[in-house]
Amino acid sequence: MKMPQRNLQAVPARATSPAARAGQLPSVRAAGESGWSEQPVRGSGYAPRGQQRDGVRPAPLTPTVYIVDDDTEMRETLRSLVSSVNLPVETYASAQEFLETQNGGRAGCLVVDLRMPGLSGIDLQDELVARGMTLPVIMISGYGDVTTAARAMRAGAIDFLEKPISRQLLLDRVREALEVDRQRRRAEAERAEVAARVARLTPRERQVMELVVSGNTNKVIAIDLGLCEKTVEVHRAHVMEKMKVQSLAELVRLAILVRPSATP
Repeated sequence: MKMPQRNLQAVPARATSPAARAGQLPSVRAAGESGWSEQPVRGSGYAPRGQQRDGVRPAPLTPTVYIVDDDTEMRETLRSLVSSVNLPVETYASAQEFLETQNGGRAGCLVVDLRMPGLSGIDLQDELVARGMTLPVIMISGYGDVTTAARAMRAGAIDFLEKPISRQLLLDRVREALEVDRQRRRAEAERAEVAARVARLTPRERQVMELVVSGNTNKVIAIDLGLCEKTVEVHRAHVMEKMKVQSLAELVRLAILVRPSATP
């Protein structure tokens, strides 16, 4: 569906628009004067769906900026801006097309238009949440309102930007979103590693660990479990070794990290 009105004006070849000088997002005119280019730009990271981008498909954990917008001119404008700062970028013409390529394991962030045919930007954000996919979202729109913006932010969007969009503001938000995703994935990887260590403990060692991190002494633990204190000391030493920690403080931190109530 073509949007009723777009605030981004085309920039004629060999000319600089006032919007560009003011720091707004200009559209990128094709090499010819006949229309907008859908051809991949060398080094840009863009290609039609199903093809490799620049000959190399990004690895699952290569941070990539995913742009979803049904408007060809806007997609090309955003793609050009993101690729101009050497960030991998992929573009999609619909929310459904984007979802068909995602399995939750891709790193990066999502820049999505609010109003699109089929699934809207808000619908796509809701679907990502339902699927447990944690890509940070930047919502853009020329028809924003307070209610919609508030809903997007409550659902975890990094920002809600109204068109025309400042180049620098969008790039700042993209970098922020990529950093949020990087930290989140690092925390998830650490939790997975700690959970694997806990899984190597015997049932008795897990009991001892829980009592240790709760602040109990070896003597109290021995009484609670009906063991001799020397046996508790042996179990405790095994726990420290298997959890790969040198101090009680480290053990407590890791134990908290893998508890169900722990947050990213």
